Amino acid sequence: MFSSDSLPLLGGDSPALQSVLRSAALVAATDATALITGESGTGKELVTEAIHAESPRSSKPLVKVNCAALTESLLESELFGHVKGAFTGAYANRQGRFEAAGGGYIFLDEIGDLPLSTQVKLLRVLEDKVVERVGDNKSIKVDVRIITATNRNLQELVRQGSFRQDLFYRINVVPIHLPPLRERPEDIPLLAEHFFQRIKLKTGKPLAGISSQAMDALTRYSWPGNIRELKSVFEYAFVACAQGTIDTQHLLPHILEGAKPLEERAADAPVDDEQHKNELIEALRQTNGNQSEAARILGVSRVTVWNRMKKYNVQVNNVVEI
Repeated sequence: MFSSDSLPLLGGDSPALQSVLRSAALVAATDATALITGESGTGKELVTEAIHAESPRSSKPLVKVNCAALTESLLESELFGHVKGAFTGAYANRQGRFEAAGGGYIFLDEIGDLPLSTQVKLLRVLEDKVVERVGDNKSIKVDVRIITATNRNLQELVRQGSFRQDLFYRINVVPIHLPPLRERPEDIPLLAEHFFQRIKLKTGKPLAGISSQAMDALTRYSWPGNIRELKSVFEYAFVACAQGTIDTQHLLPHILEGAKPLEERAADAPVDDEQHKNELIEALRQTNGNQSEAARILGVSRVTVWNRMKKYNVQVNNVVEI
């Protein structure tokens, strides 16, 4: 199994991240096709890079393609290549990304944006291990591992008819879901420290660390931009902080304003604080301190459970020992 050290930019030892690491290790050790899902900024490309690095194909290429960044005609040429004269501007034969990735990996990001016509051709690559260059009918054998990723709901796209069901089953052999950062706040301090040290090394700025007040604000923010947003916050903080310790005044204003998201405030609105506290203690007791399971019992998010534990000063060890 991968250690969290294999994916430092994902950071932490939360159960959610450990599940990702287990699945990634499974993919790296086999030739199974993986589908990585998650919101934008959660680190789908980072997981792909780690799988490639830990696999027997690590010495071979890892070729990345963003399926949403190209038009349908350009995408097919990029993926499968083309022959001279296939279209205006095709002045020579050109190798596609699948051929370029020979022996290694190809990462198809934003797979949910792949046109239906291209989906058919991708399905053939998966099933027959061959590609045909645009403008040619000659089959070219390819030996390549495929990892796909999306922030869209592919099963919903299948129901809508915009994504082929047979292709979904072929790419979803090993599903890996990256949870948003707001669902694993316990990982934020480790990630924050990682970005602090990384940017400090890059800039050479002799800052001492992160204040407890700043860290508290970071852990209570909802992070709609996920890990990518957290990195940007620290890049700004290093500009704003001239010396000493990064404090709340060095964070972007919206971090402090949203340090406790509105939905969480509503969820924590104390109709009866004592009742909320008792329900929380009982749920944690039933689950032996498992916050995710406690959240399921209470019908709230995991972040809400974490916020209530902090608000009512409920410690897992004390609850389990009761």
